[in-house]
Amino acid sequence: MSLAVQFSEYGSTDVLRVVDVPPLTAGPGQVRLAVRAAGVNPIDWKILHGYMSQVMPLDLPGGLGSDVAGVVDQVGEGVTAFEVGDEVLGASITPSYAQSALADPAALVAKPASVPWEVAGSLAGPGITAWEVLDKLEIAKGETLLVHAAAGGVGTFAVQLAVARGARVIGTASEGNHEQLRSFGAEPVTYGAGLVERVRAISPEGVDAVLDASGRGEIPDSIELAGGPARVLTLVAFDAADTGVQIHMTEPGAGGPQALRGILALIEEGRLRVPVARTFPLEEVAAALAVSESGHLGGKLVLLPA
Repeated sequence: MSLAVQFSEYGSTDVLRVVDVPPLTAGPGQVRLAVRAAGVNPIDWKILHGYMSQVMPLDLPGGLGSDVAGVVDQVGEGVTAFEVGDEVLGASITPSYAQSALADPAALVAKPASVPWEVAGSLAGPGITAWEVLDKLEIAKGETLLVHAAAGGVGTFAVQLAVARGARVIGTASEGNHEQLRSFGAEPVTYGAGLVERVRAISPEGVDAVLDASGRGEIPDSIELAGGPARVLTLVAFDAADTGVQIHMTEPGAGGPQALRGILALIEEGRLRVPVARTFPLEEVAAALAVSESGHLGGKLVLLPA
């Protein structure tokens, strides 16, 4: 038996249980991981509360989490990419808030020894999303990108990846996160009323593109600053489709491992940092999700199930 987080009904963190579950078995084309770290993302508490039940219905009881890092401890038929004992990271098929999880080898990459488990387990969701949206926005050297919620999960990656591409980055964040954004190479501004004026004060010509990872009503200001909706992309403001902006929903795809390898290379070169705000044992999953939902973290939250 091994431990896993489960819930039998949608609701608050009160419905979560850490329970013994039967051992998983790697099927053909799968590997089983002894989970060392599982990243906590906003999508997880949204699923728990039932906010995603119309688009992502679960067969209850269900679990949470897909960002994972761990050690391969079982290899299914036909798998040649990894062997038992390999340390890997990426996305899991079964919930990663658990001591054991199944994964498709095509969604995994090797974990460098220099990358700590808590960092490795927090890369897949926000890192791949940031990589994809910068490609979608066609961010190029010399351009100016405005990132809303720049100190958040996706924002932290997007800022640093854009800087690595040679772009100028302006990031909205609360005052307490401004120094961290400066350390990433961004120019911070506070969000809220007067945003357009604050951005134009440091970039009179506006910006070339906008990534909205906030969803706090910034779309009209973003369109104004970018000179139109074509290069404004939101991850969260799904009600903004009629404005003409791009709406991005990350789906598992062939580009994930390529993005992860690119991110890992930047980490090893010292050009990208992944701040970890807090780690939690599996038994403290409710606290981890509560902290995630409170926002303004300044770093990743990670479960350490082992």
